[in-house]
Amino acid sequence: MSVFQHLLKPGKIGKLELPNRILLAPMGSNFAEADGHCGERIQAFYEARAKGGAGLLTMGVGSIAYPGGTAEPYQVGISADEFIPGLRQLTDRVHQHGAKIAIQLQHAGKSSTRDLAEGRELWVPSVPPAVKTDMFNALTKSELGRFISSSKGREKPGVRIRVMDRDDIQQMIAWFTDAAERAQKAGFDGVEIHAGHNYILAGFLSGYYNQRDDEYGGSLENRARLLLDVIHAIRERVGPDFPVWMRMDAVEMDLPGGINLDDATRTAQMAQHAGVDLVSVSAYANLSTGNAFTQAPIPHGRARFLEWAAHFRKHLDIPVTAAGRLDPEAANQAIADGHCDFVAMGRKLLADPDLPNKLKENRAADVRPCIYCYVCVSQIFVNERVKCAVNPQVGHESELKMIASDSPKQVLVVGGGPAGLEAARVSALRGHQVTLVERSGRLGGTLFFAALAYPENGALLDYLIKQVRDLPIDVRLNTNADEALVKTLQPDQVIVAAGARRNAPDIPGADQKHVWSGDELRKLMTGEGDDIAKRKLSITQRMMMKSGSLVGVTNSTEAMQSLSKLWMPLGKKVAIIGGGLVGLELAEFLVERGRQVQVLEPGPDLGAELAIVRRWKVLHNLESHGVTLTRNAQVQTISKKSVSYSDGEDNCHEIAADSVVLALGAETNHCLSRCLEKHGIDVINIGDGDDVAYIEGALRTGMKAAAAI
Repeated sequence: MSVFQHLLKPGKIGKLELPNRILLAPMGSNFAEADGHCGERIQAFYEARAKGGAGLLTMGVGSIAYPGGTAEPYQVGISADEFIPGLRQLTDRVHQHGAKIAIQLQHAGKSSTRDLAEGRELWVPSVPPAVKTDMFNALTKSELGRFISSSKGREKPGVRIRVMDRDDIQQMIAWFTDAAERAQKAGFDGVEIHAGHNYILAGFLSGYYNQRDDEYGGSLENRARLLLDVIHAIRERVGPDFPVWMRMDAVEMDLPGGINLDDATRTAQMAQHAGVDLVSVSAYANLSTGNAFTQAPIPHGRARFLEWAAHFRKHLDIPVTAAGRLDPEAANQAIADGHCDFVAMGRKLLADPDLPNKLKENRAADVRPCIYCYVCVSQIFVNERVKCAVNPQVGHESELKMIASDSPKQVLVVGGGPAGLEAARVSALRGHQVTLVERSGRLGGTLFFAALAYPENGALLDYLIKQVRDLPIDVRLNTNADEALVKTLQPDQVIVAAGARRNAPDIPGADQKHVWSGDELRKLMTGEGDDIAKRKLSITQRMMMKSGSLVGVTNSTEAMQSLSKLWMPLGKKVAIIGGGLVGLELAEFLVERGRQVQVLEPGPDLGAELAIVRRWKVLHNLESHGVTLTRNAQVQTISKKSVSYSDGEDNCHEIAADSVVLALGAETNHCLSRCLEKHGIDVINIGDGDDVAYIEGALRTGMKAAAAI
């Protein structure tokens, strides 16, 4: 019996029988075609998750008034019969694998960014209050340009608001109802009404956004009237047996007068009476800051909405779905405890669509983990298609397939970092004979240290190493890839994952003992820097590091996390030169260890390599801990106890610093590949050695290289 027996047992939504309790959460993916139709990209995406074994897939944000009411440039349309054939092709492909699929019906209301960009009116219950947010402050110029470019070509500037009158309300009800009927005709197994996340129905439910004085405003019963009218109309149209449910917010966080738990519970009870078969519990936050997005609707905290789902479960007689970063163990326990009936997983099923099947097979350790980096949803903010940092196949399921090779080859992978591990894994899965060589005594490369700075990376490291160890791959540690090795192995293909080359910046004083490069700090903290320790540490400090190595601490990121809180070779005041991904995550790491940190970024942007939503969270966290973040800072000199820099206006400044970390200077490294190519060896560069793109780039280039052999 599976340890996830409660999560994997059959369930029912109305009369719809499901094989397990794992639901693919509805997500906006931007995978439809530019005209709203379902092409190969989106069909292949859902088919992959149907093969993966989820109990039910839910296609996100089906636009009931397309192109009106849309929030994405490549959103699915279900506003006319012309969309039915593509939708039918999709449901047929899902059903071929024995899976079930529903579609979420949505009108974005005041959040209809495509309406805004293309000059259409924003439909709202009442004129929305003015919005103040710092969300744009952290965007790079390029990202702002992509935001701005979406509004080019409008005839008139400004926002056009349409406060809905009674005829508009009837039109909205008709749009929802007609869309539900089309979904039924297209072969969907049910529909989900989107009544949350600041969209039109949530706008009416919210006492903050709904200031109407007619029968659709004021009391909760009035504010819920549109939702209930929609439910009644859909139920009458599709009949009593077709599953209909809704997604709703338990609360609107940090929004005085917004949706609260008591009102949401009463609304859910009224919806149950009106005929819905299930309530899916979510939440939304007042996005006055970018960081709020990681509170809701896409939380960083584990099981963030479970308490609210449990509350609903006590007050309803229909099933309840919980969402919000529920790991399989927590999800299984939540169902066992009666806190919910189903669990919606979004990011986890992007990272690994086969998660449900792997749980059934008691292979939880083989699930590719989500690292909660927010690369996926951040794409939506810049009008791009969703992608996944740990799963390059997302959105490319048709063209990036793991097909067994009909001509197995001898493959040599040089470098045991994330790119090399992924290349070795995929090459072996395709039937090639693989040798992986790593010059150090540990697999993981820079990912090991990255796991110290951002613990979620540790799960990915463990996954990659396990996959490589479980496959017939010849792993050779403490091995240099030189001409002699290549001559001995005689590989048909060499894949070089040598990592980036990091050149120390030409700053006076950078050669002092209290100044560390990122590589030096990484090697020291991971037990690979004996020569560095001799140069930079006292005898006592070296003994502490050596002691850690002797007990095996430096082979465990978890143990290193604990040890580093007790001792690190850095003083109380630390200046980090470089405010990119490495610098900011290192700053978070040091702040948690009691250091006073200042970040000096020579350019105009902070954390440009971080996904937008993750960047919002990191910057918020650093600022809340008093970290000074300085843009356009040109460092002039590093002294024994200070750093001098000039700002963008050529004013000179000096800050105190006991230690300095250089977190910049990474560039591609083709040295080894060029050397091998001189001897006529076919070489593919991947990872940071090809393009400094960190985890996402490492796994993408690693998989693509192996898939192309």
